[in-house]
Amino acid sequence: MRTGIIGAIFLAMGGFLIATGVLPVSDAIAVGERVWPILVFVVAITIVTELAAEAELFRVIAERTARWGGGRTWLLWLFVVALAVASTVFLSLDTTAVLLTPVVVILARHIGVPPIPFALTTVWLANTGSLLLPVSNLTNLLAEHELDGIGPLGFARLMVLPAVVAVVVPSIVILVIYRSALLTRYRADAETPVADRTLLIASGAVVVALVPALVSGVPVWIPSSMAALILVGFFAVRRPVVLRPTLVPWQVVLLASGLFLVVETGHSLGLTDVLAAVSGSGTDLPSLLRLAGTGAAGSNLVNNLPAYLALEPVAGDPVRIAALLIGVNAGPLITPWASLATLLWHERVTGLGVEISWWKYAGLGLIVVPVTLFLAVLVLAI
Repeated sequence: MRTGIIGAIFLAMGGFLIATGVLPVSDAIAVGERVWPILVFVVAITIVTELAAEAELFRVIAERTARWGGGRTWLLWLFVVALAVASTVFLSLDTTAVLLTPVVVILARHIGVPPIPFALTTVWLANTGSLLLPVSNLTNLLAEHELDGIGPLGFARLMVLPAVVAVVVPSIVILVIYRSALLTRYRADAETPVADRTLLIASGAVVVALVPALVSGVPVWIPSSMAALILVGFFAVRRPVVLRPTLVPWQVVLLASGLFLVVETGHSLGLTDVLAAVSGSGTDLPSLLRLAGTGAAGSNLVNNLPAYLALEPVAGDPVRIAALLIGVNAGPLITPWASLATLLWHERVTGLGVEISWWKYAGLGLIVVPVTLFLAVLVLAI
């Protein structure tokens, strides 16, 4: 609810700025034409993942993962890493934060180990693992528009090395810090029966079919919308009580819409010139590190979405845009508001009775962010 209120305030501010002429109507229309497919994708993919969770798809995956771990906690944790990365890359970071977090917490308790390393793995990789494909993060979808014609495969070629670094470095840090909990053995309990196998199979088939469709080059809002409609049809027949208004992430839509308008107003008032002086120019390693660092700082001070929007005009060429994405995607690991995924993750873990102080979270972020950003930008610049 808090996110929705903040979003409504930003949206009202945007409306006021348009009405008073501070933000020209033509600029507001232009930004609207750019972002409506992104917001449709966010709504559709959220509905898909929420309904897949209702069909118990993610719980089944978690229990099968526990069996595949063979009693070795470190191996099970590696499966969680792989699952978090796959979920983030193909279904977006917010999906991982919202749906995978309860899965891994329940999984940790299922095998009798502390849930913190599993929960922290989820939120870190939800952010840092979102570099590879346009669908992985709203910032990537915005960048794909700026990188006109690059397509999902071209985007992946540009980002693959930084994406690998951004997954490996945080994972190593977690393994080192929580080695006493992860280097243990466990005994998994029996699997829970599935309530509705038809819904489970339908959800699994839709998600499996959706993954290649999202990287096919077709605008991502089209296959995600079709997938959402298919699952809504199945649930309308077999479990209509699940189809409630809260499936639509209206809070996210309000926040994103408001931020787009407010940041566009900033550009109209000369924000680009100020940021150009701060973030510099050039594609050598120091310049790229400066831009990535500015993006990370802006994300942790405000939020990664407005940080990207504000800095995009001073990025310019594809390599600088890639460096900016490293900063705004892999950098928001320090403050709780640095990304929406982190806020959503915290709501889930606290609701499940898992406590981690923000001071500890920020301290761990201050360890992993500088190393991750430096190495990811380094492989980009090579």
